[in-house]
Amino acid sequence: MRFEGTATYVATPDLKLAVNAAVTLQRPLLVKGEPGTGKTMLAEEVAAALGMPLLQWHIKSTTKAQQGLYEYDAVSRLRDSQLGEDKVRDIANYIVKGVLWQAFESEAPCVILIDEIDKADIEFPNDLLRELDRMEFYVYETRQLVRARHRPIVFITSNNEKELPDAFLRRCFFHYIKFPDRETMQKIVDVHYPGIKQALLKEALEVFFELRDIPGLKKKPSTSELIDWLKLLMAEDIPPEVLRSKDKKAAVPPLHGALLKNEQDVHLFERLVFMARQNR
Repeated sequence: MRFEGTATYVATPDLKLAVNAAVTLQRPLLVKGEPGTGKTMLAEEVAAALGMPLLQWHIKSTTKAQQGLYEYDAVSRLRDSQLGEDKVRDIANYIVKGVLWQAFESEAPCVILIDEIDKADIEFPNDLLRELDRMEFYVYETRQLVRARHRPIVFITSNNEKELPDAFLRRCFFHYIKFPDRETMQKIVDVHYPGIKQALLKEALEVFFELRDIPGLKKKPSTSELIDWLKLLMAEDIPPEVLRSKDKKAAVPPLHGALLKNEQDVHLFERLVFMARQNR
């Protein structure tokens, strides 16, 4: 099994190499990068390209590692016992299988996405070390050992909100998705909007990368935000020359709300544009 990219996802050579290395080593692939660079979508595209089912586990601040294995629904069992249900005699009826359990018992190899692992408690990664390493876990309520029939391909994404433990990192293959350069970005746009006018795309990319280069910007616009912005430009039929308007009242690009997401960045850009025009 080798990942060579898909028609709907532009994968750079180093990213494809990282995916295939993780598959060969049978290690989870830890993917970092700016929000909006396609970390989550990578797992979806690899699953589609390899013809494998995808199981997704989106992590929140309250998520516990145990939830990925299974949960014992004691509340439902108590309620059923009060109603006199016969099934309360078998505790297995109240074991809710998590994503890892579903993957382990899958009859065919699958892809697991553990999305934004850095949102959880600092102990969360360590709590999964044994299960991801040995591909097995024990269910104490039913005294059952669950072993993986096939080792799944595991993708773990992180936005670097907090550091991950060294012991966890040691068990992963790591890849940082660099922000796309102009050539790669044009390929990404062509995948989403193959019929876009090249003149509009050229001007839009100039504005987009100029925005990203502004020092002091609180939140740089991402790839996904560029895609949204281009969709709006095409929907409103904005001509390319408007993006380079010489009107002194036009301080920011049209529909800039798709790119700049807080008032500090808008004010910063307006001041820089005003100063640039004053110096002409």
